[in-house]
Amino acid sequence: MKFLTFLFLIMSVQQTPFKKSQLQHTRVKSAYAEKETDVKKYFSDRNISFTGFYLFIRAFKKEKKLEVWVREKEKDTYALLHTYDFCSTSGSLGPKRKEGDLQIPEGVYHINHFNPVSNFYLSLGINYPNASDKILSDSKRPGSAIYIHGNCVTIGCIPITDDKIKELYVLAVEATNNGQQKIPVHIFPAKLNGAELSSLKKEFNATPSLIKFWENLEPIYQDFEKTKKLRSVKTTAQGTYSF
Repeated sequence: MKFLTFLFLIMSVQQTPFKKSQLQHTRVKSAYAEKETDVKKYFSDRNISFTGFYLFIRAFKKEKKLEVWVREKEKDTYALLHTYDFCSTSGSLGPKRKEGDLQIPEGVYHINHFNPVSNFYLSLGINYPNASDKILSDSKRPGSAIYIHGNCVTIGCIPITDDKIKELYVLAVEATNNGQQKIPVHIFPAKLNGAELSSLKKEFNATPSLIKFWENLEPIYQDFEKTKKLRSVKTTAQGTYSF
């Protein structure tokens, strides 16, 4: 009897009601069946524990890359797990500021919606407009419904194909199952190292407001590059980001 109780407790920890509810959906169930082994191999190849990890996503619009970073619970730094390619893009470099502008947002976000029955196979919503966007974007129609999703079309989202969203969705479900309440997502115009930022400044020298925005994002990019840790980011009354 004691053994059965212990086994029940272990099973309860391994699968939360959230994961159970997600697995009720055909596409999520298929994603686990097809991709769980591949996802676990990413961890084993890098000597990272699959049990109890936290997830962090970084996207770079110019490079069209989406990075997946993980942190084991007993550690305080993140390690790069895998990188996905955008399979399509829209708009140009620079933040999203209005509904219909086709822009992929730029800034500091988190996953706020899991959609297992998406029109784009599976999708993970980000909290656009965030506090900064609500200040700096169009006050009446800033836009909404921004996702990382399957398929290969976009009008402001990040598509990575049906095949790859299965992997990312499994990772996000597992992180949530592990107790992670918010999965952070940082979206940058490019990798904001010194050379790349200088290049952007030259290319967009006629748009000083854009350069100012990117200079505000640079410390967030650089801090993670140096420390592999995530610091809490706040939004000022002017809509800028600060530690």
